Amino acid sequence: MRILITGAGGQLGRAVTSRFGHGCEVAAFPEEALDVTDGAAVFRAVHSVRPQVVLHPAALTNVDACETDPEAAFRVNALGTRNVAMACLEEGALLVYISTDYVFGGDKGAPYTEFDRPGPINVYGHSKLAGEEYVRQIIPRHLIVRTAWLYSGRGEIDFVHTVLSLLATGREIAMVDDQHGSPTYVPHLAAALEGLVREEVLGTYHLAGTGECSRFEFARAIARLTGRDPECIRPVPTSAFPRPARRPCRTSLRCYVAELEGRPPLPPWEAALEEELRLHVD
Repeated sequence: MRILITGAGGQLGRAVTSRFGHGCEVAAFPEEALDVTDGAAVFRAVHSVRPQVVLHPAALTNVDACETDPEAAFRVNALGTRNVAMACLEEGALLVYISTDYVFGGDKGAPYTEFDRPGPINVYGHSKLAGEEYVRQIIPRHLIVRTAWLYSGRGEIDFVHTVLSLLATGREIAMVDDQHGSPTYVPHLAAALEGLVREEVLGTYHLAGTGECSRFEFARAIARLTGRDPECIRPVPTSAFPRPARRPCRTSLRCYVAELEGRPPLPPWEAALEEELRLHVD
């Protein structure tokens, strides 16, 4: 199987490159090697590789940067995805587009399923939803995967890394307790993606760690599992940290389509976090 991967320099891009590198012919393009906003460059890359599958995690994911520069957000996340979709259509490749829990508004009061209507409240969510819509409009052979709260191990600048760095200072940490989601361990996500791709499954799927927690609960679990005092982390509301972009209060994902099909869920977020910290933290 020949696979082209956009955004191969990001944490998910590196994980899927490694995962599919066993038994597949992989052409991995980090952001600096393939600018998805350059339609001609995208067509050249796809035509030269002639992939059977294009995995497209490339995106502008900094939520506040998207809010302050919406043109950049829509150029990369929407029009860039349109370029990739058009190239896949011409080449006859399956397109796998990685989307986000932030396409939802956070006011449902329960985990979101694939059948809930999106309603983003920030530019990042709107731009990623626009990418979804381009994929659905342009190419029938597509798989859209929404995920959330990614973390992947030592060296990555993610929530786990940030909390570990704060814990190392020995100071009290303030953490928001009114944002809830589904922490997702990237190696588990990459394995689930591989399974769907090899089956050539189409449609929209949620793939995220099982269960949900607040940022505060997530941070305290990190402290507890690394032998630190969880009491050094205190809860505060989101309003304590004014940011350019609004954050939805609860965008936890239920992987409902996979449930209905009898597919095994990703491990519970607590077990996945314990696995990550056991493997990668001294």
